[in-house]
Amino acid sequence: MQVFNFNAGPAALPRSVILKAQAEFADYRGCGYSIIEESHRAAAFDEIIQAAEANLRKLLNIPENYDVLFLQGGASLQFAMVPMNLQVPGKTIGYADTGVWAHKAIKELDIQQLPKQVVYDGAAINYSEIQGIREWRIDPDWAYFGICSNNTIYGTEFPEFPETGNVPLVADMSSDILSRRLDITKFGLIFAGAQKNIGPAGMTLVILRHDLAERCGKNVPTMLRYTTHIEGKSLFNTPPTFAIYINRLVTDWMLENGGLEAMEAQNIAKAKALYDFIDNSGFYRATAAPATRSRMNVCFRLPTEDQEKAFIAFAKTNGLVGLKGHRKVGGCRASIYNAVPMEGVQRLVEIMKEFQKNA
Repeated sequence: MQVFNFNAGPAALPRSVILKAQAEFADYRGCGYSIIEESHRAAAFDEIIQAAEANLRKLLNIPENYDVLFLQGGASLQFAMVPMNLQVPGKTIGYADTGVWAHKAIKELDIQQLPKQVVYDGAAINYSEIQGIREWRIDPDWAYFGICSNNTIYGTEFPEFPETGNVPLVADMSSDILSRRLDITKFGLIFAGAQKNIGPAGMTLVILRHDLAERCGKNVPTMLRYTTHIEGKSLFNTPPTFAIYINRLVTDWMLENGGLEAMEAQNIAKAKALYDFIDNSGFYRATAAPATRSRMNVCFRLPTEDQEKAFIAFAKTNGLVGLKGHRKVGGCRASIYNAVPMEGVQRLVEIMKEFQKNA
């Protein structure tokens, strides 16, 4: 029985990538040992990290005045590292609270005792929608403005990004990076944990406009400075070599399969197929408002919690894993990242129909 993985992260990887990594694992391209054993200073790994960066630059059309960094610590470390590097003394940091991860980033501002202004707080509507994006008031004097572009727990996503003028827009794109086309020049900084859409856990991608790195104050520790990693070309210390290797394979796969235009079209089609079924089922209920629903994380409920537990168990026996909702909200969640094929979504719909018929 074929198994389809709907986990929110660590999440599905393309099957061809897993098989290629398996084939190369014990003897990487004739060197006689595994890539996971290779020195990060060796020529073999230098080729890998340079290819991974080149792939990302090509996929996202990243300009030369932006640096691409492969770091560690996940998006959670970036919640603290971004303000450490981008704060400007005397200036406020703006933020939109659209869910748990944005809320955690805002808490880090409080820990560092930095002035902040929250322009939007979705808590009152249980983060079921991102409202009024075009009406948000962005102060031109802010140090930067932060968002989380896709919210895995509540299943919402920015369909468009706020216009921030000369205020750098900072985005946590952990769960939708490389799922759609972007104009990188609209952002000052993008960060993303790899484990949802671009590789295994352990690597954090940072795309940073070079001039912003120069803001960093003298009291920021060496390892928490973007300039440290820019100057070291992500090799200041031992990087997550195997995760970077897999990212190279994943981005190879994306380029071979039509790039972000093709990924975006497929993701639109997958999300539409699943949401259309849910909306017309009379049994399942999507928790996010239609205007800002996530294409990556489809969150839904059944009439009762007992039925949800039964459905998750039924799905698992039929080869569909990872459908349990986040512990904060319960319910069900299908994470349909790039590596989840349309066939997996179609199979999920079939199983949902079968469960509903027998409920």
